[in-house]
Amino acid sequence: MIMKCVAYNHGVSLGDVTIEDISEVLKQPDTFVWLGLHEPDTDLLLKIQEEFGLHELSIEDACSAHQRPKIEEYGDSLFMVLHTAALTRDSVDFGETHIFVGSRFVVTVRHDSPLDHRKIRVRCEAMPLQLAKGPGFVLYSIMDFIVDNYVPVIDGLQERFEKLETAIFENRSERETLEGLYELKRELLLLHGAIMPVIDICNELMRFHEGIIPKDVRVYFRDVADHIKRIDQAIDGMREMLISAMHVHLAFETVRQNEVVKRLAGWGAILAIPTMVFSWYGMNFKYMPELNWQYSYPVVVGGVIVGSALLYLRLKRAGWL
Repeated sequence: MIMKCVAYNHGVSLGDVTIEDISEVLKQPDTFVWLGLHEPDTDLLLKIQEEFGLHELSIEDACSAHQRPKIEEYGDSLFMVLHTAALTRDSVDFGETHIFVGSRFVVTVRHDSPLDHRKIRVRCEAMPLQLAKGPGFVLYSIMDFIVDNYVPVIDGLQERFEKLETAIFENRSERETLEGLYELKRELLLLHGAIMPVIDICNELMRFHEGIIPKDVRVYFRDVADHIKRIDQAIDGMREMLISAMHVHLAFETVRQNEVVKRLAGWGAILAIPTMVFSWYGMNFKYMPELNWQYSYPVVVGGVIVGSALLYLRLKRAGWL
């Protein structure tokens, strides 16, 4: 559950720290602690609460997933929830990252998130001048990492949409195509709901909480907000194309059904000729015209064939058959 707990001083790592020693390490000047957790249990979170002095309501939210993206202030610390997304095969896996930020610490709690934060730590430690800015820069790095991982998800969804669009115009797997369009629309709605609150979070971090986010760090969150806006534009464009594709798919289905109805109506008209003639001669009247004529049968059959053939040719030219 404890992925990594490291103390930093002026952007330089001081080594790993145990949970029990966190409060002692925080007494050192110009030092902050970066702790990463994955699916922690309640007992561990209670220890974290005691070491960092976190609010009980934020700990209660961090105990379980299914939180909405948000930012909340509890005294001299912030609690944030961000939704993560990762493309696996033909679906999008959504998860959550809960973040506690103070002037001397950063704590991340991952729930159902396949994104590993080790790359973030390696990247930050490779930039000691920026890491010396404190927890504010670490928070930016985490948010930037989560937002950057939305891009391959958008690319994967775009590729799926292109395949479905091709299937629409080739009239292949009509039911599966429509189900795929609805599934893609559902995932786009979930992704849109995950990214939109991030813009408000970035705006708040750029304007408030100066004790945690120094002025020279706020410009980084403007960059994150810009990335989110571009991703949101891509999602809006894909949603419009998706809606158009669904309309085109339904229009093609309507045209195809009309073609079937036209063919059935055409053959029904052709079959009406022999049905009328044969039903006429099937009546049990004693005195029927041409009953005693030896050429009655071939004339009637020939007339039916000729009439049906002429009607078939006429309907063929009209495009009904």
